[in-house]
Amino acid sequence: MSREGGAPGIATAANVVTVVRVVAIFAWLAAAELAGPLLPDAVSVPWALTALLFIAIASTDSLDGYLARSRNEVTDFGKFLDPIADKLVVVSSLLVLMAQGLVSIWVVVVVVAREFLVSGLRMVVASKGVVVAASWLGKAKTATTMGAVGGYLVAMALPQAWAPTLWLYGLSWVAMAAAVVLTVWSGADYLAKCWKHLS
Repeated sequence: MSREGGAPGIATAANVVTVVRVVAIFAWLAAAELAGPLLPDAVSVPWALTALLFIAIASTDSLDGYLARSRNEVTDFGKFLDPIADKLVVVSSLLVLMAQGLVSIWVVVVVVAREFLVSGLRMVVASKGVVVAASWLGKAKTATTMGAVGGYLVAMALPQAWAPTLWLYGLSWVAMAAAVVLTVWSGADYLAKCWKHLS
């Protein structure tokens, strides 16, 4: 939908997807809160539904951006809300895993610190009219983090005494470790690109 003069209004397809994502994140958090205990010898249906909802939310990570660009409907509202939605997905999912004792508080601190760093740098360089292009590291960090969280959630839904479940926990731990490395690396890379603009 466009306003007079051709500029897109707020109610674009991309913005609708973004708003739905934000609402879905809070619905997912509520589902995780109510999912109950993990089961040693049976599939936990509540946790299975929680895992499926997370996978659905994570799979739309780039959909709103694609819609905005392909339909020429990039808006200030979308630029504002889309990064917030991305950060809510990552931070809320890590907090749920931390509450279950599956990730360390240091994982959450590193991820949140990186987000603060990059957001602050973007504001500083943007005030000087500079746009720093995102690198593949950020996309790799996000994909690896989402994959690790998804793996943990699926493992939580499976019978906890089942051997493949233990393997899935192990693979998820490796993926999360890789995500932390990529988080630090991408943050350092962004800082290096912005450094000359900070004086």
